[in-house]
Amino acid sequence: MNSLARSSHPKHNGIIICHECENRVNVPVLEHRQKARCPRCGYVLTRYNNQALQKIIAFAFTALICLGMALPFNFLGFSANGHEQFIGIISGLEVLIAQDYLFLAIIQLLAIVVLPAVILIGLIAVVLPIHLGSELPFAKPVLKVVFALFPWSMAEIFLIGVLVSLIKISSLADISIGLSFYAYIAFTLFMTAAFFYVDKHQLDIAVNKHEHPTAPINASQSIQRTWALLFTSVLLYIPANVLPIMNTRFLGNDEPSTILGGVILLWQSGSYPIALVIFIASVIVPVGKLIILIWLNYTVQTRQTGKHSERIYWYRVTEFIGRWSMVDVFVVAVLVSLIQLGNTMSILPGPAAIAFCGVVILTMLAAMTFDTRLIWRESVTSP
Repeated sequence: MNSLARSSHPKHNGIIICHECENRVNVPVLEHRQKARCPRCGYVLTRYNNQALQKIIAFAFTALICLGMALPFNFLGFSANGHEQFIGIISGLEVLIAQDYLFLAIIQLLAIVVLPAVILIGLIAVVLPIHLGSELPFAKPVLKVVFALFPWSMAEIFLIGVLVSLIKISSLADISIGLSFYAYIAFTLFMTAAFFYVDKHQLDIAVNKHEHPTAPINASQSIQRTWALLFTSVLLYIPANVLPIMNTRFLGNDEPSTILGGVILLWQSGSYPIALVIFIASVIVPVGKLIILIWLNYTVQTRQTGKHSERIYWYRVTEFIGRWSMVDVFVVAVLVSLIQLGNTMSILPGPAAIAFCGVVILTMLAAMTFDTRLIWRESVTSP
């Protein structure tokens, strides 16, 4: 067994090129729980944890088992006026498809089941051979796919959406929690634990045997793609807020609800914390992210200098919070899946749900296409 397997995780000392500002940093050998940060921009270059590989394997396997247990049983139950409705994670998607919202069903399936499972399986496929002293033949492309999919795994956001949904309808009917709900919570916790011990630089070294080279900067391509994505996001944000995000049918009467209308209704009903969560996630965060990304892209296009730390800080804020706007999309998906009692009480998705989902996805892509290294360049040149 080689030294890598014996040490359970590669320690690295030497030159690391910062992913966000291209600064070359000489990093010493790290001890347990130590991090190496870029002295220029503060980006965490790498961190070391003892027994990290074993922990990734154990938590990833356990998370997959919990995910398997979460699929076959009831997830939530809903009863009102003598009518009962039970859904599982998969059967809830079938309701969305029946309501002609295949796109919403696919997005939810990918975000809460397929992509998290693919990431966990990919991690196990790469890390387990390393731990055993060998290497997966296709480890490099597998690892590349795993890190590309990380931002799109949204199990924890889905759980927040479920919580908001339950609070919204708790006054209208009796809610029951199924076995799948608890299994999915366990899956999310173990998956988060596995992700905590994943270090991109350390795994790159283990697989590639050297630091993965950074891609050359193409300023023109980065700026143009970011503008295109931001412009499309702004266009979609208008119908996302003007059109109804869902329609509530109660005793034959339809009541359309916009995003802001739902926030006002929650506030008036006394659910102040949930109203604030939805308002921040669905209104403040998307608008703030659009404004910040437009400002950042403008500064690099006009070759502005200075305020490097301020600009990189706000970029990291948008990158971290952007995906949490999916809470409102998951709220709609859960309510539509759960409440289908005909004319007595039903909730149907509105066109704004698709538009708002598009806003979230496009702003996430805009943040990914924006090249942070341009912030630290005194002049922007296109190759």
